Amino acid sequence: MKSTRSLQNILVTGGAGFIGSNFIRVMLEQTADFTGRIINMDALTYAGNAASLEDMTKKYGGGSYIFEQADIRDKSSVERIFAEYAIDTVVHFAAETHVDRSIAKPDDFITTNVMGTFTLLEAARRAWQDKDGAMRDDVLFHHISTDEVYGSLGDSGYFTEITPYAPCSPYSASKASADHLVTAYHHTYKLPVTLSNCSNNYGPYQFPEKLIPLMILNMLDGKALPVYGDGKNIRDWLFVEDHNRAVRLILMRGKTGEKYNIGGENEWENIKLLHTLIKIVSKKTGRSTKEIEKTINFVTDRPGHDRRYAIDCSKIKNELGWSQSVSFEEGLEKTVNWYMKNRYSYFAA
Repeated sequence: MKSTRSLQNILVTGGAGFIGSNFIRVMLEQTADFTGRIINMDALTYAGNAASLEDMTKKYGGGSYIFEQADIRDKSSVERIFAEYAIDTVVHFAAETHVDRSIAKPDDFITTNVMGTFTLLEAARRAWQDKDGAMRDDVLFHHISTDEVYGSLGDSGYFTEITPYAPCSPYSASKASADHLVTAYHHTYKLPVTLSNCSNNYGPYQFPEKLIPLMILNMLDGKALPVYGDGKNIRDWLFVEDHNRAVRLILMRGKTGEKYNIGGENEWENIKLLHTLIKIVSKKTGRSTKEIEKTINFVTDRPGHDRRYAIDCSKIKNELGWSQSVSFEEGLEKTVNWYMKNRYSYFAA
């Protein structure tokens, strides 16, 4: 896949997290014409795990892969990294992402997702703007966002790139704020930016507070399977590798100033997804489905729980030629296999 942009020194924020670590693998292992460097900046909070990229460190460390433990809210660290590595591309994954945590303690979501994004934007502006205020045109700031900024859908319809924002949780409000900041820097300072809003990701390396890994690990450990409300909230599921191939395409050929929605076109009620996971785990462990189903525990719904998300991703398909390559059945199988293999070694790290 030939790049139309020169991607030489890519700063990946949150690269020790779930989606970020998978993105680094896509760039280093699956992008034949990438000859630059990945600088992974991660604060290693609870959801960031250095073990995610131990293999990349052994294979590429000191050359095409560099790790910097630093917080995106730390202005001096961000500015040092921009200068030291001559950063020309930012792929901004770093964020607090768990809705439940944002309800219980919104502080970190505002400081990280809003102020952290602001700190990165300011560092990019200073690094890429000349003394006369002219902005380089060979650089790019790509911001990763979520479909949750759009709020909740009814029984029909889809989120598009022009759907008005209507965030319903502190998490989605903080991401919406960050989106607006990125867009504002493009319009005000001519900072070259692109944005992407994705649906629910799943796959290897995800911290087990999110639905799919939590349910897999609880099944394997014989624990209860907590389901919010009636379990009929609907999400659009996207395999993490498919998401990151879309991000790579945006970096290479995305139009500056544009937003791209990335979805799985794969809607599932939470309770139906859980029953599908139960069948997979049952087959792999020899436990009966009925035995596992007895551990399902319907719990009080969380405040402001959006009912349905669904993404129209025709823009990125039509303009950049992206499509999903991993079926849900294949993706779930890969995910369950990974958690069965790594639940002790990885999550003990």
